[in-house]
Parts: sequence; structure tokens; C-alpha cells
Amino acid sequence: MKITVELTINNETKSVHVRPADTLLNTLRDELGLTGTKPGCENGDCGACTILVDGRPMKSCLMLTVEAVGHHITTIEGLKDTPIQQAFIEKFAFQCGYCTSGFLMNCYALAELHPNADDYQIKNWLQSNICRCTGYEEIKEAITSVLEAKRYASG
Repeated sequence: MKITVELTINNETKSVHVRPADTLLNTLRDELGLTGTKPGCENGDCGACTILVDGRPMKSCLMLTVEAVGHHITTIEGLKDTPIQQAFIEKFAFQCGYCTSGFLMNCYALAELHPNADDYQIKNWLQSNICRCTGYEEIKEAITSVLEAKRYASG
């Protein structure tokens, strides 16, 4: 049995027909065509499916679609032209690109929620995502450059 729910995704309201057991990951990809959110392990370990729920990172494979009702969801498609995307390009912080959207979402949230994050905090945040193609050094450089730019701009 499917039900109709309204979701706020990337500042737009969308109506979708879902089963109560559908994960937000599958709804985003299969019902809404937002394929930037990637399925990886589908058990919350890899972070490829990371989205933002009310500005905080969440692994969409662990959240039911019905749980997202009433919350503001941001996917990688909602981060168009953000400084973190440019920093990933400039610092070569990706290889195959499969995990990149999850890292971008997590790094964006870190910069927004903790603009004064230190190396320890950055390392802790990066641990929630897995990349099998590259080291994390370039990703760390990308988020560090964004944090430094934010600090420079505010002070």
C-alpha cells in the first residue's frame, strides 16, 4: 500500500507516493530523480548517501521517507555553486566521484555548523564517509580552505 507524502527538498515541496517502508535514499533516486545521492553500503557505514536534514548530515539509507515529512532536506543537487564544490575541484578532492557527493554534503554541514573547526574536529567528521579511491588529504585540504575563507570573511 502506498501513501502520499509531501517533502521539502532543496527548498521545493514535492508530493510523492511511497510505501511506509521506503528509505529516503530510494525515494530521492527512484521517485524524484535526484541521483546525486548515491547508494553504497545501504547500511549506514560508507556515507555515499549523505544528505542534510534540517542542516545536519544524515545517511539517507537509514531514514524512512515518512520520517522526512516536516523537515528540510538538502541533497547534492541543492548545493549548486557552493564554495565547498569549488574547493573540491581546486584541491583535486575526488577520483572516481562516487563518494564525492556524500563528502561534499558532510563538509558543507561542517563548515556551516562549525566554522571554527580544528584539525581534530575535521578528522572526526571525515570519518563518517569512506573513499576507496584516494586518501583523505585532498578532502581535508578542501574543507580547510573553505573554513579559512569563512574565518577571513568574518573577521
